[in-house]
Amino acid sequence: MLIHEIPSKKIAAANAGKLAGTLALAFALAAWPPSAASQPAPDPMRKRMEAAGGGFMSRPVIVAAFGGGGGRRGRKGRSRSSAPPKKAPETSDVPTAGDAPDPATLCAIWRGRSCDIKLAIERGLFETGLRPRFPENVECRDIDEQYAISYTHKRPRESYHGGIDMPAPWGIPIIAAAAGTVVGKFRGEDTPRGIEIVLRHSPENTGIPLWIYTQYTHFSEMPKQAVGQRVRMGEVVGPTGNTGISTRTGRQSRRRRPAIHFGVLYSTSGKYAALRRAIIPENGQWMDPVALFRKKLPLDSDAMKALPAAEKKVPISFMLEGGEAFPADTKIV
Repeated sequence: MLIHEIPSKKIAAANAGKLAGTLALAFALAAWPPSAASQPAPDPMRKRMEAAGGGFMSRPVIVAAFGGGGGRRGRKGRSRSSAPPKKAPETSDVPTAGDAPDPATLCAIWRGRSCDIKLAIERGLFETGLRPRFPENVECRDIDEQYAISYTHKRPRESYHGGIDMPAPWGIPIIAAAAGTVVGKFRGEDTPRGIEIVLRHSPENTGIPLWIYTQYTHFSEMPKQAVGQRVRMGEVVGPTGNTGISTRTGRQSRRRRPAIHFGVLYSTSGKYAALRRAIIPENGQWMDPVALFRKKLPLDSDAMKALPAAEKKVPISFMLEGGEAFPADTKIV
C-alpha cells in the first residue's frame, strides 16, 4: 500500500501498518458521483439509511420488517461475525452491480445514523488482536490506528474503525494490494473518508476463495483510474492526503495528519451494490486488513480472534519501489 524503505532509502510499495504490501493502498478513488448506469434503482430504504438524519433502527426492527439476517450472536451477549458461507464463490471477474442491498447488509457495512452498530459487529467489525510482522531489512510505516478500535469518543454515536490507518507524509504513492477492478470512486466531500477508491478482487486475483474488496481513502487528489478499469498488483492509485470531514464540524478536518486508511470487506459473491457514497458487497463481511496477508482461510474475525498468540503476528508480503515483490510469487502486497 504505502511504500517501504530499505537501508538504501528505497521506498517499498506496500505498507499496511508496517505492511509493506499489506495495505497496498489501492486508493483508486474515482470520479464522483459514479455514472448513472452503475447506480441501483432508487430505493426508499436506502435513501433513509443514507440520510443525514433518521431514527435509530434496531436489528430486530430491520429483520422483522425486511427479513434477512446478519451473522450470529456469541455467548455472553457479544456479537460476532459469521464464518464465510460454504458455497463456492462465483468465478466471473466482470464487475456486477446488483440490486439494492438487503437492509441488514446495508446497515452492517454503511453504518448510517439510522443503523444498529451490532449489525456491523456481527459481520466482523471487532478487534482481532492481529499485528503485522515486517521483514527486518525493510523499514515500513506502522499502523497508528488499529482495526475496529473504538471511535465512539470522536463520533456522535457508538462507532468502530472500519480498517487501519498508516500515517505518511503528503504525496506518498499508494498502491493496489492486489490485481483487481475499480468498482467505486468517491470524492467524499461529506464523509470522514474523503477521496476514496474501492477495488474488487476475484479469487483468481488473490488466490483466496472469496471475493475481496479493498478500500483506500484520504487521498490528496482523485485517482486517475476509471470505474471498471483493471489494475495491477502494486499499481499506484493515488497520493496520500488528509481529505475527509470532521464528524463534529461537518467540514474538512484541519487536525487530521496525512495518512492512508485501508479497509477490507469480503463475500462469497462477486455481486455488489453501487450506492451514491459506498460500495456494498452482497452479504458483505468485515475483515481485519492484516488477516488478508494470511492468504488462506479462515479469515473471518471470529477465527482471527481465536488464534493462539503465536499466530497473531502475520508476515507481510511487500513490493519495492522498483516493482520487485517479496516473496516473488505473492499475489498480495
